[in-house]
This record gives sequence, structure tokens and C-alpha cells, in this order.
Amino acid sequence: MPEASIDVAALKRRMGRVGVWNATLTGEYAAVERDAAGEIESLGFGTLWFGETPAGKESLVHAALLLDATQSMMIATGIASIWARDATAAANGANALAEAYGGRFVLGLGVSHAPAVEMRGHDYSRPVSAMRDYLDAMDATKYGGPLPAPAPRLLAALRPRMLELSAQRTQGAHPYFVPVEHTSRARAVLGPDPVLAPEQTVVLDTDPARARQTARRFMSLYLSLPNYVNNLLDLGWSEDDVAGGGSDALVDAIVAWGDPEKIIERVRDHLDAGADHVCVQPLAATPDDLLEHLRVLVGAGLASI
Repeated sequence: MPEASIDVAALKRRMGRVGVWNATLTGEYAAVERDAAGEIESLGFGTLWFGETPAGKESLVHAALLLDATQSMMIATGIASIWARDATAAANGANALAEAYGGRFVLGLGVSHAPAVEMRGHDYSRPVSAMRDYLDAMDATKYGGPLPAPAPRLLAALRPRMLELSAQRTQGAHPYFVPVEHTSRARAVLGPDPVLAPEQTVVLDTDPARARQTARRFMSLYLSLPNYVNNLLDLGWSEDDVAGGGSDALVDAIVAWGDPEKIIERVRDHLDAGADHVCVQPLAATPDDLLEHLRVLVGAGLASI
């Protein structure tokens, strides 16, 4: 991939300082998701992110649905698993989306997690090497169609080796399930130029017990996955903090809860710590709830910080 053809400063401007990380909509009918994406764009968010699971929509098809439903908002995979398609398919699919939709597609790539990788019949033993080999193969792919500029790439990166690979071989990093102190550490590893776009989960609820209960339901899966747990331990959290659904301190560090102003303060904390873009993930049960939470946050000034 010709790195010089991607203007990282321009990419940061196009992504905006605040985006939306969406899990609520991914299981909905395409028509429901398209309508919601159009409203999210109208609210002023710069980028809409979505994940990929073995049982969900295929990432590049999913991106095309969202790109087709929007006019100027960036659409980003957060992330597309390198085990779900070979490198040639990823390179050619990303290039086709980049050309067709005016450079609005960002390809976030990740190594996923051992259970999901093993479910697909692959070996998870050397994730950094696997990602490096995948990027090599993408770079070696010869694309035969028109391509004004390739799709930017970001890596799902938590610990130093993957962050270093992000800085060396892509336009930046998309950390997920991280506290603000990780953003400071990631920026130090990446250096000043690459994109740093952490995800921030939020709960619009001012009742501590209820908000933490909601947060723990969300966190339970991630605290069962070694990648996330080991990253938290590296940051100085204890075994007690990551056990039993997470200590109150850890819950509060991972999930911002409270009134809109408190949530916006957490987003600013990430930006002050070195993030270029923060993708906010409201915990919402339905598409209508998600959109209402976003409207409230935008009304408090989130999209314009």
C-alpha cells in the first residue's frame, strides 16, 4: 500500500474528534440500520464504527450498507478480523469501497481473540506475526480497478508490540475497552502522527448501583478474554480489580456513566491524553434507545467538542 498517498492529517479531520461505536444496530434489519446511520450522520458525528463477529454481518458488506446510507460520514470497521477473509480479499474489498464512496471507508483490522479464531479453524498463537504477515500480503496485492487513494488502515492495538506495528505499517490504532491511562501510553508508543481512536463505552444513568450493574453486564465478556485482562494488568490494575465483574474503580474507568456532562468530560480526558478521535458507545437495548442517548449527548455538546 502506498502510504504516502494517504494524508493522515486530512484523515483525522475527516474522522472528526467524536464518532459512534455501534453494536446495537448490527443485528437489525438493514433498513433499520440504514435509517439509524442517516440520523447519526445528521447529528454531526464524524465516523460510525461497527464490529464483526463469526455470527454477524460480514464486515465489507456491512460497510457498504452503511456507506450507501450516508453522504459524508466516515464508516470504519472496528474491527474486521484478519481470520474472516484472506489478505487479497481484504485489500481488494477495501480498495473498491474507497473508490466507490469517495474515501469515506476506514479499514480497522484486528487479530480478534483465541475462542473466535479457533472457531474458524485457525491458530492464535502468534497474533503480532500473523498481523504483520497479513499486512505484507495486503501490500503485495495488485488491484486492477481505479483507485484515487487506498483505504486507510488502523489496527486494533492494546499492548506495545501491536501499537508499534500500527505506527510502522498503518495509519494508526483503534484501542477498545481501555481506560484513559491507556490512551496516554498508546500515544507515547505511537508517536505524534498516527491516528489514535479509542472506544469509550457510556451509560446515561446517574444512579451508581444501576449504572455499574449495566456496565458489568457489558464488561463480563471482555473480562473473560485474556487480551483485555492482560492489558489491564499491564496498566497496573490488580487481579482483584479484574475479578468478579470488575471492581467499582475498574468499572468506572472503563465505562463512563452519569449525566451527559460527565460523559463528555471523559471524552475530553481521552482527547487531552492524546486521542485524535473518540468513538462513543452508548449501552442501549434498542435502536430507538441508542438514537435517543445520542440526541441527549449531542444536545449537551458532545459532537462539537
